Amino acid sequence: MAFQSLILLILLTSLPASFALTDEKLSAYQVLQQYDFPIGILPEGVTGYELDQETGEFKAYLDGTCTFPIESYDLRYKSTISGVISKDKITKLKGVSVKVLFFWVNIAEVTRDGDELSFSVGIASASFPLENFYECPKCGCGLDCLNSNYLDGFVASV
Repeated sequence: MAFQSLILLILLTSLPASFALTDEKLSAYQVLQQYDFPIGILPEGVTGYELDQETGEFKAYLDGTCTFPIESYDLRYKSTISGVISKDKITKLKGVSVKVLFFWVNIAEVTRDGDELSFSVGIASASFPLENFYECPKCGCGLDCLNSNYLDGFVASV
């Protein structure tokens, strides 16, 4: 009996990593990368997510509403972000908005075309280099946290 257990142990430890017997869930950032998106389209602090791999429907969760500046824009993420993800495309996006002049406008779609990401707010869109999204922004201060006066970018959900 001990010999059989030893053989089983040797077989299990020699299996490739893809056959590992773990139930470890990928992070939301790792899932983005599987769909060919950079991690920086989500801010730091995602606490969990749900993903239907057949339909691509997803929900990502933050501790609260998250706002921060990026270049000349202000972005706001609600505590729940949802949409449909597929390779190089996120559609039906809800929970992410950008401030244009004095108004918050919902970002409805994100697409990747080579080394650019396009963000659509309906009839208008803007494209940015992919390299702008290699790093996750922080709530409150975005990517410029060392030079920021923000204390905390999370706002408690009501």
